[in-house]
Parts: sequence; C-alpha cells; structure tokens
Amino acid sequence: MSKTLNDFVSEARSATGVVQPAEAHASDAVILDVREAHELDEAGRVDRAVHVPRGFLEARADPSAGSAHPDLVAAHGGDTPVYVLCASGARAALAAKTLTEMGYDARPIDGGIKAWRDCGLPVAD
Repeated sequence: MSKTLNDFVSEARSATGVVQPAEAHASDAVILDVREAHELDEAGRVDRAVHVPRGFLEARADPSAGSAHPDLVAAHGGDTPVYVLCASGARAALAAKTLTEMGYDARPIDGGIKAWRDCGLPVAD
C-alpha cells in the first residue's frame, strides 16, 4: 500500500509531537524556518529564526558537513530544542522528524506561520 503526504505528516507528528506557537515564541529553543525565501517575503519572518529551506536541511543540519549552520550544530545532541516552522505545518513536521533522526530534539510548530500570526506573535515583514 502506498503512502500519501498526509500519511507521512501524520507519522512525523506522532514521532516528534508538536509545539504551540506561543510556547515556541516564549522558549530559548532554536526556531528553524524551512520555508522558501519567497515565502518569507510574502508572509513575513520570525526575527530570531534560522532560515534553512527544507531542500537544504540535511546539509545544513549535519554537524560533520562543511555546510552545517552553526546555530543548528549548537543544538545538536538534544540539549537545546529546535522548533520548526513552515507555512502550515506539513514541511515542518517532516523536517522535525528528519532532525530527530539526525540527533536533534525537534518538534514542528503547530499550524506554521499562519498560526504564529493568528496568535498575535511578532512577524517582521
């Protein structure tokens, strides 16, 4: 039996759990935004978020790679959580599952940037 996107997202969310936007905002966790650059321009940015498009995640999160992002590497090993943000939550769930498999404590931000905005949390345009 083949799987759908919803199957993959559901499995990822079950494996990692989720974090609510307000909790993510109030924490000292690394916030990782996996949206594409044009999405940041269209929907705004979370000021302290690390931006790594989903397609580059593994290369930027692998501590042994020369392309690793220092803020992600600092969170590797699970001491600092990584809360993953996308537009609606699907890419974030898949990215969080990947990060968990890579040794991070990662969870998607439930509802993505839309839920972040709906909670009245700050977004830089």
